[in-house]
Amino acid sequence: MSEPLPPFDDSFVPTYTESPNAAWQFGDKVGGTAAGKEWIEGEKEGWTSIDPASVEPSKLYPLLISGIIPRPVAFVSSLSETGIENLAPFSFFNAVSFDPPTIMVSCTNKPRVKDTCHNIKTTKGFTVNIISEPLMENANVTAVNTPDHISEWDVSGLTKEKTVSQVADPPLRCLSSHQVVVEAPRVKESAFSMECELLEAIDIKNPETGISINVLIIGLVKYVHVRNDVLNERGVIDPIKFKPIARLGDIAYARLGDIFRLPRFSWDKEKEKMEEGVKRNQQL
Repeated sequence: MSEPLPPFDDSFVPTYTESPNAAWQFGDKVGGTAAGKEWIEGEKEGWTSIDPASVEPSKLYPLLISGIIPRPVAFVSSLSETGIENLAPFSFFNAVSFDPPTIMVSCTNKPRVKDTCHNIKTTKGFTVNIISEPLMENANVTAVNTPDHISEWDVSGLTKEKTVSQVADPPLRCLSSHQVVVEAPRVKESAFSMECELLEAIDIKNPETGISINVLIIGLVKYVHVRNDVLNERGVIDPIKFKPIARLGDIAYARLGDIFRLPRFSWDKEKEKMEEGVKRNQQL
């Protein structure tokens, strides 16, 4: 039996720090620091190369989700054509573009078509909520395979909040030209939610069999809801106040650790220094 885990540290607060190698200069190798040298030494253990076509998908899946980390989680609320509400987390999720504002959620329809995928394709509207630490357990339980007469909402203890389309009369201006009404409620406890309209549903087909068990949902963000207490003085979200969670491999999740910022360089401004770094690198 594994040792019991220590309790969750509610007192932990991330802080802003210098980057991992604040003294780095253009062209410097990774092994120039003690941590970098140790990292490079790890290559001595060798590599494992895998051909996905020769591995069962069920064995490839845990490797992929443990390597592509951390992943944000979309907490998706949807509604069936008969009015049945569904709430489920998806970690194959991210932003797509900001103009127009779009997001993507990938549904794996195995062993059966997910209710979320069916609902979005049918009713065209859904909401995506971001999960923060205080509602992690509430969100996690919604992944359970409840029978049809049991609602994930009731099991989770979370609160339904009406969408703009439901409370505005007439609805506020939105980006959609054909005015799909998003009726799937958003999660009130989530500090950041997006009302979305289905823009495109793309079947991801196996190139060998032609069979699709994955559907890429691209949603147009019609409205954004953000709690004022997680905003900073610049009007954007403060990650320390937001307390978002991330999906790892297995059944593991992560919180934010300490945060560092790195500048975006401009060739025009840093040209000479970058060229010096290139020359130094080529001489090694």
